[in-house]
Amino acid sequence: MRRFSIAVVAAVTLGTALSSVPAHAEVRSGGRGLAHCAAGTCHFDVTPGTYDVRVTLGGKAASSTSVTGESRRSLLPETAVPAGKRVTRSLTVNVRTPEGEPTGPEGTPGLDLRIGGSAPALAGIEVMRARHARQIFLVGDSTVCDQPGDPYSGWGQQLPQYLREGVSVANYADSGESTVTYLGNPRLWATVRPLIRPGDAVLVQLAHNDKTTDEATYRANLEALVAGVRERGGQPVLVTPVVRRWFNPDGTLNNATALLVNGLGVDHPAVIRSVAAARDVPLIDLTAKTKALVESLGVEGSKALYLTDEARDNTHTSVRGATAYAGLVRDELVTLRLVPKGTVRVG
Repeated sequence: MRRFSIAVVAAVTLGTALSSVPAHAEVRSGGRGLAHCAAGTCHFDVTPGTYDVRVTLGGKAASSTSVTGESRRSLLPETAVPAGKRVTRSLTVNVRTPEGEPTGPEGTPGLDLRIGGSAPALAGIEVMRARHARQIFLVGDSTVCDQPGDPYSGWGQQLPQYLREGVSVANYADSGESTVTYLGNPRLWATVRPLIRPGDAVLVQLAHNDKTTDEATYRANLEALVAGVRERGGQPVLVTPVVRRWFNPDGTLNNATALLVNGLGVDHPAVIRSVAAARDVPLIDLTAKTKALVESLGVEGSKALYLTDEARDNTHTSVRGATAYAGLVRDELVTLRLVPKGTVRVG
């Protein structure tokens, strides 16, 4: 991350110590809020929960600022502000333990926000306990999760930047999980299910690791997840898996590896579509949408979406790929009316 520029924010100095704020308190814009920030990081000693964050950006010089937080989550896309101007942007963030993958390390207590961008300028910050925020829970695997280190990124890690104040993303996706292991691990489904409130959306994308799951079991597991969400009053949403970047000689992805057909011949996207239709569940066909995008970019252009060059990996996405795929999910959330249009950032 780039070093935090403070030239346009006189209220912050390199010697400013990080301070804490009780979970019930509010940190207002201006000097008091900035007292929690130093060297590009703002820390708030809050308990797990959902918080609204409002940042004021800009300074004497033209600036361009982004905000990430917790386990490498993109919370605010890079925002340009002309010289001498100020803009306020708002977001809602989920603070939890562990702060990233549910089976990963706990992370640091409280809320950590990192100020980045090509010319960052933070003029003020405000953190408040959120009231009546909508929650989007994510149940998935490594293509969705909050990946702990570069160059990896799951699409769920990039989704928050597309949402404004009033909607939080609680990403409980975990690397290596199948429908079988997600249901069976007490740190996963048994932990997520009690947190679901009436009206919360729960997006389920599990397929990549169901390599030895037969069709009957896979279908039953998806149905169990759907039923569990509905029993809590939530809205289940089934998501077909992102494609693997595995081209045919003719430049298409029409093969079992790319389209997630396992060794037993189970066509995961087809089963997901079938369960969604049979159980009247909203469907995000991310397989179809990512297939179309990857094919449109071609063999060479699509490499940037995956970790082909870095790790010879055509399954896991780069930050660029995860951001593009999160944008596809954002569009579908709006189309399905799962989030109000006013809470969505476009572009």
